[in-house]
Amino acid sequence: MKSFLPFRATVVALAIASSAGLVSSCKDYLEVEPVALNTTAYTFSTVAGATSAVIGAYDPLSGDQGYGTRLSMYFPYDTDEMIGSSGAADGGRRSIARYSALATNSEINNPWNQLYQGVERTNICIQQIPQMAAYTTGSAADTAALHRLHGEALTLRAQYLFELVRNWGDVPVQYTPSVSGQDFNLPNIDRNETLSHIIDDLLQAEKLVPWRSRAGTASERITKGAVKALRARIALFRGGYSLKGRQMVRPSDYLDYYRIARQECVDMMTPTARTEHKLNTTFKEVFQSINELRPEPANEIMFQVGMATATVASGSKLGYYNGPRLRNATGTYGSTQGAVTIAPPYFYAFDSTDTRRDITITTYEIGATSNFQSGVALNAITDGKFRRDWHTPAVTGSVNYLDYNWPIIRYADVLLMFAEAENELNGPTQAAQDALMEVRTRAYAGNRSRAMLTLTQAGFNLSGKEDFFKTLVNERYLEFGSEGIRKYDLLRWNLLDAKLTEVKANIEKMAKGEAPYQNVPLYMYYRTPSASPLQWSRSFFRPSPTNTTAPSGTTRVNWRQAIDAQYVANTKPVNTVYKLTPTATQVISVASGLAAEYVPGKGKELLPIPQATLSSDPALVQNEGY
Repeated sequence: MKSFLPFRATVVALAIASSAGLVSSCKDYLEVEPVALNTTAYTFSTVAGATSAVIGAYDPLSGDQGYGTRLSMYFPYDTDEMIGSSGAADGGRRSIARYSALATNSEINNPWNQLYQGVERTNICIQQIPQMAAYTTGSAADTAALHRLHGEALTLRAQYLFELVRNWGDVPVQYTPSVSGQDFNLPNIDRNETLSHIIDDLLQAEKLVPWRSRAGTASERITKGAVKALRARIALFRGGYSLKGRQMVRPSDYLDYYRIARQECVDMMTPTARTEHKLNTTFKEVFQSINELRPEPANEIMFQVGMATATVASGSKLGYYNGPRLRNATGTYGSTQGAVTIAPPYFYAFDSTDTRRDITITTYEIGATSNFQSGVALNAITDGKFRRDWHTPAVTGSVNYLDYNWPIIRYADVLLMFAEAENELNGPTQAAQDALMEVRTRAYAGNRSRAMLTLTQAGFNLSGKEDFFKTLVNERYLEFGSEGIRKYDLLRWNLLDAKLTEVKANIEKMAKGEAPYQNVPLYMYYRTPSASPLQWSRSFFRPSPTNTTAPSGTTRVNWRQAIDAQYVANTKPVNTVYKLTPTATQVISVASGLAAEYVPGKGKELLPIPQATLSSDPALVQNEGY
């Protein structure tokens, strides 16, 4: 494991006794597998034992069923930014991306179980740690350590439950550990009740954990700033729209939660708090630090999931499942690498001078045995915040566990959450404008004038509550691409349908060369032999030359030409009659493109509760639409 993150290098399993029979009879989705022979009493008799238990409570965040793959790269797509693994619904990951998931899908069942494992582990810690004598009467150091561990456990439980709620809605919740012989008959709990509970838990947690500078640990371990930022995020979600039945509704008390979010962000924007976390001076450095396996000096990443061991249980396929594709010796790709592609209009949502574009998006593939880069067509460009060719030391070949950490939340989100909450409560005040522009200005290398000019040129402005909100929606779109945020933003704003409709319409305009894409070239050329970094020989914003022969020393790529009538047809729902050409139509029988099977009003904004859980919990009801 990374030398600068000793926390994750210690214990990755919870030391809870099998002899106590604490969890042996509970249902799969609340099951903890005992991995040590210590009793619960023994484990929580020392600070060291309690620390090991909390480390074990962190562990379900990682691995294939956690943020190593499924929660980070399967569940958040398709959206108007990214497209999950291409192809028709397959009963697995593609069905999730196409909005046609099944209750029997193991890609849904396994993450569900792992999240509940995290809930159970935190429940044990939350129950046991405050009962320890040293929690109230120990030495100052022991008491502080146990308070911190208690706060971390409360925060971890909040994160696990938040992930369950935002993907499945009204889920069963238990705030105490399972006990031997317990008969589970847990009903669906209203998501707003669950969210309100964990928001209260986080208020307690932020009083228990120290600031980063006093904790002496890196961002893989929860500190006060992370708790406050997560509390703001969950409060905004609690104040947003969510699916009830098959309708998106917003709670009547939503402004109360915008006030909570605003205050948490205000607390993080003071001069003192900015000594703990602030924007990095460059957007690239935030993500290059993850890829190079080193600390990020500004601590913009407030909390990230530590990955280790290159295994299914604790590793990460970031940079393999997503990021630039690896072309093998036969000129083909592996079936599960470079699987996340960009919705083509997303590339052109960025101004050409916005430094975020070429970090968020890669326009190249890399060789099987080297990191040499070759240009790809517009329909094959991938996300780029996690990429194997940035790995330090260099990694070639088809290694799939690069063990990149997953950033849960960073300081840019604090600034934009403040801007959103301030605008909702008080309109586009100067404070709201400054927070948004602080993030945007960083994207333009600190040039605020350029950041403002390109904003107005793109048709956005900061005056008026509605216009500011539209600008905020767009700024989050540009800032957080491929960080697993966009889908959940669109859901809480009740904009998922509108934005999916908009991006599909823009894809069709792009295929036809209609405004605003009339100057997007059909062909592009990159200089050869390929090198790193890739060099394109002409602009992405000028029409193709009449002569389509590649100039000497370059290779041609069918850039916009790849966005053809068939590509557009693949985004249409099954049974749609689509006009491919003026004289040819096609009845869509296989939906294989961006959100192809999403239809509003069918309840697909949420995932289905796993069938195995429904079968074992008679009080639980399946989500509408499944």
